[in-house]
Amino acid sequence: MTSSPVPSFAALGVPSVLVAALAERGIEAPFPIQAATLPHSLAGRDVLGRGRTGSGKTYAFALPVLARLAASGTPRRPGRPRALILAPTRELATQIDAALAPLAKALSLRTMTVFGGVGPGPQIAGLRAGVDILVACPGRLADHLASGHAHLDAVEVTVLDEADHMADLGFLPQVKRLLDRTPRQGQRLLFSATLDAGVDVLVKRFLTDPVTHSVDSARSPVATMEHHVLHVQADARLDVLVDLAAAPGRTVVFTRTKHRAKALTRKLVAAGVPAVELHGNLGQTARTRNLAAFSDGSATTLVATDIAARGIHVDDVARVIHADPPVEHKAYLHRSGRTARAGAEGTVITLMTDDQVADVRDLTRKAGITPVTTRLALGHPLLAELAPGERVFVTPSAAGAGAARTQPRRGESRRGESRRGESRRGESRRSEPRRSEPGRGESRGESRRSEPQRAESRRGESRRGEPRRAESRRSEPGRGEARQKPGRATGAAPRQPGGAAAFSAGARSGRRRGASSR
Repeated sequence: MTSSPVPSFAALGVPSVLVAALAERGIEAPFPIQAATLPHSLAGRDVLGRGRTGSGKTYAFALPVLARLAASGTPRRPGRPRALILAPTRELATQIDAALAPLAKALSLRTMTVFGGVGPGPQIAGLRAGVDILVACPGRLADHLASGHAHLDAVEVTVLDEADHMADLGFLPQVKRLLDRTPRQGQRLLFSATLDAGVDVLVKRFLTDPVTHSVDSARSPVATMEHHVLHVQADARLDVLVDLAAAPGRTVVFTRTKHRAKALTRKLVAAGVPAVELHGNLGQTARTRNLAAFSDGSATTLVATDIAARGIHVDDVARVIHADPPVEHKAYLHRSGRTARAGAEGTVITLMTDDQVADVRDLTRKAGITPVTTRLALGHPLLAELAPGERVFVTPSAAGAGAARTQPRRGESRRGESRRGESRRGESRRSEPRRSEPGRGESRGESRRSEPQRAESRRGESRRGEPRRAESRRSEPGRGEARQKPGRATGAAPRQPGGAAAFSAGARSGRRRGASSR
């Protein structure tokens, strides 16, 4: 029995100009969620689409939105977008806009994003200039509505992406108020990985006779994804993690808390692994910079909280490592969905200590996963199978440029590197200019208290700024940087992406201003 051929975008009714724009981006054939929903959404029907993360939902709603606006020909008006796409996180909103923008340009349509963590001025100016498609997070959009800078009475089509995640984050009351401001006769498309009770409330209240398609649900197995649980001793967990992250390919490491993500990033960088962090304590500029470093390969490891478990798409993520197993099985599935996307292969690894055995067993059972469980320590041959290739560690030079080195054996030499990395990080930190960014309200005093005492002693406690010690520091070789005010750059560490000092600084960009990691 042969499977039926996949219909082309043109056969599904996508306008030729969009088909050509997709082809320019190397997108020739639709994914199952797109093939299932496009005939109905392009016809103007309300659609409820369920598909796991990475299944291609973005183009499933982007194409009908673009096609509808191009066909209607309604002119742009200041402060009145013609289409609204709601997303739960800034990163997801940014990625949706990145997928939309080149296609919109082919149709002479204008897109923009609206979310918190950045100044509202440019957003207000963009709204005033007129926009066709507004990609927004609920909170900041509500602010613009309240101040009169945005109105939703001209919205022709509304999209809710990752609706279940919005429910998990507590956005449903705000989402309901926003949808109430859109015209009732407008088209509405809702996409979600799961259809929980909160999502069902939105469907019943705001969608009219929707066509429902469920393709690649979150519980359906991914044939190209392998699941492993590594049973390790608590004191060996970091060694195993460093070994896996130092292998070729991109790695996403998940932690439960922001403080843990920050501390773990610092340890990986000290061990020679180019790593950056992504969590809610970072301002938007740092989040964007770190994600860009991971995307362009300047950093090969992203250490994140569940903020990155939904919607964040970076090509060719080889491994997802649960450094801290999640509490809830849905989080496990969404975290794991950062790899093996769009048919690619990927490996999911959970690090489990003795006291986590029962919890991990329950977690994987609820997730419908049967992982391979192995008790091991550093040096076990399975590590080379899960993350093949020569381990590469990066040693920042005194000038801040990155120098790659290979190290077949780990252990005492890595601990020495860790100590030298702490010293280098201190120099890089003194040379990094301060920037005032939203979301970094904690005091410098709290940030200093989060530093390990041994790192504090190595820096000579220079950040305390005691006048009596200034004279003695001037006489110490190599300590000239400590005399400089924290807000001035010394030039010792280049800021552009690509150098080891750049990713090292990016990994710590929120640390000095963030909350204590303890």
